[in-house]
Amino acid sequence: MQSAVSASGLSAQTKVPFTEKKYMPTLVFVSSLFMLWGIAITMGDVLNKHFQNVLHVSKADSGLVQFSIFGAYAVMGIPAGVFMKRFGYKNGVLLGLGLYALGAFLFVPAANASSFGFFRGALFVLACGLATLEAVAHPFMAALGNQHTSDQRVNFGQSFNGLGAVVGPLLGSYFILNGAHASGDLSSVKSLYIAIGSVIAAIGVAFSFIKVPALQDAHAPAVPAETEAGFYTGTADTAAPLAQSKGVLRHAHFRWAWLAQFLNCAAQGGTWAYFINYGVEKMNFSDATAAGYFSLFMVMMMSGRFVGTFLMRYIAPSKLLAAFALGNVLMCLIVAQSWGWPSFIALLLINFFFSIMFPTIFSLGIKDLGPQTQQASSILVMAVAGGAIFPYLMGKIANHDIAAAYYLPIICYAYIALFGARLYRVRA
Repeated sequence: MQSAVSASGLSAQTKVPFTEKKYMPTLVFVSSLFMLWGIAITMGDVLNKHFQNVLHVSKADSGLVQFSIFGAYAVMGIPAGVFMKRFGYKNGVLLGLGLYALGAFLFVPAANASSFGFFRGALFVLACGLATLEAVAHPFMAALGNQHTSDQRVNFGQSFNGLGAVVGPLLGSYFILNGAHASGDLSSVKSLYIAIGSVIAAIGVAFSFIKVPALQDAHAPAVPAETEAGFYTGTADTAAPLAQSKGVLRHAHFRWAWLAQFLNCAAQGGTWAYFINYGVEKMNFSDATAAGYFSLFMVMMMSGRFVGTFLMRYIAPSKLLAAFALGNVLMCLIVAQSWGWPSFIALLLINFFFSIMFPTIFSLGIKDLGPQTQQASSILVMAVAGGAIFPYLMGKIANHDIAAAYYLPIICYAYIALFGARLYRVRA
């Protein structure tokens, strides 16, 4: 799979395939998982507002919806990795889908009881399923082909997560806010989540019959690919084989990746949380208009992932990550200036540049970890908890000036740029 040296002494590039034909059915299914958890997470914002209206909880208490979701990631990350290592990727997917469906069905008794606490419990169970799927899907996708194209496959899967992030709010606003909100009850919530639970359960049953081919160890130490005239051949820098006795937390590149992922999720959580506020306060939009632009905001993320996947055919993922992170440093600076439309366009572009960060950091963090990949994946999933903390810090600044709050994510993106430029490297 490596390039050969020609008679002239120059390296001849060999094209590394995106995947193999035998993996295609599994790859299509695993790609759909990325969309499924994207839908569930972004619907949380719709539920947040709906519970304020119907259950009459305060804005502060409704924020516990996000705490229940992100808290599940912190709790379920390691157990999901242990389960995946013991029973394999396929059974890990089935566990995640099972918890997802169970949490959705628990919305029925929660709606019957009109209990906010019960809803939070149902969301926690559902999010445990999402955390399991996320812990499994990234290394699963990476294993469906050659290691040199694992970053491309993970970003391809995350592109469908972006699609789910667009679909989720649209589903929630149509079936919940236009139904139960108008009637002042929880019937539409119950009906929607019965449908969601049924679909997820059916997908799980269907996947149980799929035969998954023997997988490649996508994160075993690789022989470095050759380059020709500086042309990128599809892989980041690699190092000598790592000592198998080395604990996963002793790998420097993994520790730096975990911090990068924590800060990445923190910046994402804060940026998303105050997008509509920025549109209302700085652009004088109505709530509905600002929410419409929020859908465009999610489209920017989805398109960024497709563009990023394409660019990784020519640019090392680590270098592209650093470039996109620096792009967001610039965008945050422009947003913070309150320059009207230029600042608002910069705000939209934040999600474009953010697009590749989660999957690329994830893939770089589990590089060359071999049998420790599953454990590392589950620990990286726990970094999503950053999204539960940073919005509060940005909110303290936003109470005085929503634009000035966007100075804070610059710290996160500056570190991510450093990670992509230097700290991602695997060392023995």
